[in-house]
Amino acid sequence: MAAAKRIASSSAENDDDHQLRGKRPRSIPSFASVIGEVMLVRSFQGLCDSLEPLIRRVVNEEVERGIQRSMRTITRSPSLRIQAREPASLRLIFTNTTLPMIFTCNTILDNNGQQLQLMLVEKIGDQITPKTLPYPIKIELVAIEGDFPSPIDRDTWTPAEFNKKVVRERNGRRPLLLSKEVNYSMKNTSYLSVGDVEFTDNSSWIRSRKFKVGARVVVESCNGVRILEAVTDAFVVKDHRGVSYQKHYPPKLNDDVWRLEKIGKDGTFHKRLRNAGIFTVQDFLKLSVVDPQKLKLIIGERTGITERMWDTILKHAKTCEIGNKLYITRGSNFTLILDAICQTVSVKSDAQHSQDITACLKGEVDQLVKNAYENWNSLEVVERPVDTILQQAQAIAMAECNNSDLMQYEVVFGGIIEVDSNTQAINQNDEIGFGDWETSDHIFN
Repeated sequence: MAAAKRIASSSAENDDDHQLRGKRPRSIPSFASVIGEVMLVRSFQGLCDSLEPLIRRVVNEEVERGIQRSMRTITRSPSLRIQAREPASLRLIFTNTTLPMIFTCNTILDNNGQQLQLMLVEKIGDQITPKTLPYPIKIELVAIEGDFPSPIDRDTWTPAEFNKKVVRERNGRRPLLLSKEVNYSMKNTSYLSVGDVEFTDNSSWIRSRKFKVGARVVVESCNGVRILEAVTDAFVVKDHRGVSYQKHYPPKLNDDVWRLEKIGKDGTFHKRLRNAGIFTVQDFLKLSVVDPQKLKLIIGERTGITERMWDTILKHAKTCEIGNKLYITRGSNFTLILDAICQTVSVKSDAQHSQDITACLKGEVDQLVKNAYENWNSLEVVERPVDTILQQAQAIAMAECNNSDLMQYEVVFGGIIEVDSNTQAINQNDEIGFGDWETSDHIFN
């Protein structure tokens, strides 16, 4: 019992000591420490006040330098400039924009076999006039995508849009477009002939499958003047290994017959024609006039040939220029004048009346034509006068306009010329279009 009282008394004393310690007042800082802290704050504030102008000046200088560098970068970079699509008054143009299919490693020529021709012009509204600058400009040729420009931008574009469509060579290849000179110079003239330009790669690997030739002025040579770039029409570029199999448009009389469409070199049609003695386009056309059914049987031996394919071959062959050579063959009553593909141009008869000709004309003329075809190399050859060719072309055009029937050839007999199917006789001295053969006496006398 006594022990419990001592424990309780001891616990109470400990609680009283704890409460006394919690109620002790905090220590008060000394005056010296307060004065020291105040002096330290005032010293730091003075330091900041003294450094502030220096810091402001340094920051301003650095900001100005950064802005100037950014402005120079934007000025130099065409891709970051905002360019207005305003039509340039000065522009380069190709005077011969239409180009045929081209083979690699072959000089680029237009449809007439001429070199590319560039011209500097000034366009004001719809009026275009040649322009000569007082200083020389350098011109660079480049390969352009075949789908540039778009229909919307056909008349104007920015340099960035043009440069974006420049086609570069494929990896590991030679430069895509090779020219005689790196830069062509135009000085004291508005015309420039561009020769010895060729592609080194075909156009099958780009999206449009076609190229264009573009011409742009070197920036350093134009004195800050905007000159719109020139572009040709789009064209296909094929590998030069296919040039030996190229079709000709139009074909020539002495071309191999496989130059015609649908007839492949050393193919089935070519072999059949060659075995039948038809080697050239002229041979093909002559037989198509004399006996077209025989020609169709030769080409379509066994399997035949569709009308569509036959029409394609014949249509291409008929675009051939037959020239002005005439071939003369004589029979017992008639003398025939044929053109280079065995078409009858004129018939001279010893008969004195049109009735005599009407009765026997067709059969004997057809036989004479067949004989002439079989003995072609023995025929007499003369040149047709140019005036007569023009007259014949005019007469054909007039007949087509009037939807009138036109005889395939004229018949000359006893100073009278047969001019239509109604056997209308006209004096030979009158002017009657292509039927008036001023050279008849010269040829037959």
